[in-house]
Amino acid sequence: MHHPKTLTDDSTVALTGAPANALTVPGLEQVYDRLATAIDTVGPDKTGLFLVKLALLNAHALADPAVFQAHIEAAQKDL
Repeated sequence: MHHPKTLTDDSTVALTGAPANALTVPGLEQVYDRLATAIDTVGPDKTGLFLVKLALLNAHALADPAVFQAHIEAAQKDL
């Protein structure tokens, strides 16, 4: 499920249908930087395993298989 981006008055990007506590652009940039650093730290041989573990931890925290499936579908688009 693709969520179109909309620009809000306070210059944050909100995803349509996202919860009110969705990350701001600076928050997303921080997450991206930490993820990139973690991928570099684990190395190419362990990147796949790391990403699966991270996805499962986040799925558990999300506690909604349907939303997680929608995220999988959105992530698969335009690779």
